[in-house]
Amino acid sequence: MPEPILYVAITNHGFGHATRTAAVVSEIKRLCPEMVIALVTTAPRWLLDSYIQSDFIHRPRGFDVGVMQSDSITMDKPATLEKLKQIRAQANSLIASEVTFIKQNRVGLVLADIPPLATAIAHAAHVPCWMISNFGWDFIYRAWGGEFVEMADWIVEHFGECDRLFRLPFHEPMSAFPHITDVGLTGGSPRYAIEELRTKFNLTKPPEQTTLLTFGGLGLDQIPYQNLENFADWQFITFDRQAPDLPNLLKITDRHYRPVDFMPLCGRVVSKPGYSTFAEACRLGVPIVSVTREDFAESPILLEGIQDYAHHRILQPAEFFGDWQFLREPMQPPRQSQPLAVDGNEAIAQSVKDYFY
Repeated sequence: MPEPILYVAITNHGFGHATRTAAVVSEIKRLCPEMVIALVTTAPRWLLDSYIQSDFIHRPRGFDVGVMQSDSITMDKPATLEKLKQIRAQANSLIASEVTFIKQNRVGLVLADIPPLATAIAHAAHVPCWMISNFGWDFIYRAWGGEFVEMADWIVEHFGECDRLFRLPFHEPMSAFPHITDVGLTGGSPRYAIEELRTKFNLTKPPEQTTLLTFGGLGLDQIPYQNLENFADWQFITFDRQAPDLPNLLKITDRHYRPVDFMPLCGRVVSKPGYSTFAEACRLGVPIVSVTREDFAESPILLEGIQDYAHHRILQPAEFFGDWQFLREPMQPPRQSQPLAVDGNEAIAQSVKDYFY
């Protein structure tokens, strides 16, 4: 029997889609170590390698734009619209090149998070297309009105051809999809023992005085690092290579490590609204402090989600860019008594295994 071959297309936006899908791929490889997987994404290889500890093909292609941003919360709508128009105009050539790749490599299934063109690529190659997400790009663009409405309608047409959607928690209705399977939280799990990290990085503070600052692959402009001087007896951890050198700020520059690896050491994660960070923190039961993100339709849904299922604190921008006294104030408890299911990786991976075998 020939080796099964899976084609995984990841949206061209930030790092969150790449990491949550890479976590699923890692579980697929655990269940099916002989499976050949092609990851089709512009995300850097080092990021994928930090989640997937086995071989895969990296095909750097982008089929959508997501949102053009200068940092994790600052959006450029005109540039986004222009790029969307370019992708739509180039759709036929993009589809044709990938159909050739899929046929030549005998791909049996397309799994996508969540470029709309993935359905057209898959069906032109005569294979099914399954998708994974908590929102569709039509949901984001339609809220912006104007010419974005036409783009949202075009995207809905493609999503309507999806053979199966694995709908993640913290989701919008995703009514464009005809076949929906709800699953639990996806994301990575810590790879290192707590004491190993404490010793290696000289982390001596208790969790209540240890905070992880993480704002996704695009970072955040003008993080008020000067506030850390007011918390001299605390320890802060960041993956921001541009952060200043401060005595109580640990900068992680080794790309073998990921934010999720340090979460068990921390009493809180300070972040912007993002599914992957929220999901990994919720999977581990780590409290979340999040700044709001205006004019991005997914943001209120994500913030509602952590209010329901995590100890949390929601900050307005003025609070975040203020003196950070919120760190000394109590977190709000979750509104729901039952935790979310965390079987998303396993559920999707098992479905892929069942499909091929």
